Amino acid sequence: MALAVALVVVIITLLSGYFFWAHTWWFPIDISKHGGAIDRQFTLTLIITGIIFVLAQLALAYAVWRYRDRGDGRKARYSHGNNKLEATWTIAATVLFIGLTLMGYHIWAGIHFVGAAPGAMRVEVWGQQFAWYFRYPGPDGQFGPVHIGDKYDPATGKYIDDNKVDDATGNYLGLDRDHDAASKDDIVTATLAVPVNQQVELILRSKDVTHSFFVRELRLKQDLVPGMEIPIHFTATKTGRFEIACAELCGLGHYKMRAFFEVMTEPDYQKWLQNMAAAQ
Repeated sequence: MALAVALVVVIITLLSGYFFWAHTWWFPIDISKHGGAIDRQFTLTLIITGIIFVLAQLALAYAVWRYRDRGDGRKARYSHGNNKLEATWTIAATVLFIGLTLMGYHIWAGIHFVGAAPGAMRVEVWGQQFAWYFRYPGPDGQFGPVHIGDKYDPATGKYIDDNKVDDATGNYLGLDRDHDAASKDDIVTATLAVPVNQQVELILRSKDVTHSFFVRELRLKQDLVPGMEIPIHFTATKTGRFEIACAELCGLGHYKMRAFFEVMTEPDYQKWLQNMAAAQ
């Protein structure tokens, strides 16, 4: 029986290793400049942890077989362990963890802590239960103010109603196009489109609860927190149409909170932008 259990452990271990080695389940295509570095970091981490996993499982299989019940009446012996070995593998695990973290930190920091280059295209990403909206500045290059919910009036010390949102007319962000000059040419869409090979800065904002912007082909995921403006940036390197998913449980309709991300050639993007502006 012990031999059978040991063989099952070995077979499961080898099959698990094979499926990862053969890339049976693997990443989708990478369409961003930073994606290659993230994939390499992930692969390195997977190789190191995979080797440790295989060795640990083989050691388990050996222990099951080596210390099986031989039917000769011998009693089990208790081991108090080996402090030196425990200290060794604890230190080794710590070194590996900190080392891998430091190696990957600059990739993550480059997206989140280092700002976009001057001249990067800016798009606001708005999340709400359960939809995405994307706002582009018009020819003036400025985003107009939004009027959502109550606004604090410092003169009276009270909150006043400043909600101009009207979903029925398509004013999802409460833009006052009649009075705010910067809002008149803003473009609000349900699809995020960008030109290929151009750096884009997204300003993530939420209208209600915490959401999470996730495009797996961009290797990009970032939470949207109510009351905060969170910038991230990327450069898409391949044209195509990809899914935007909300990766944070945000309510009963979370499963349907999705939109699409389209990477276009520059001429196609300009035509799309003109069509969207005409539809406002």
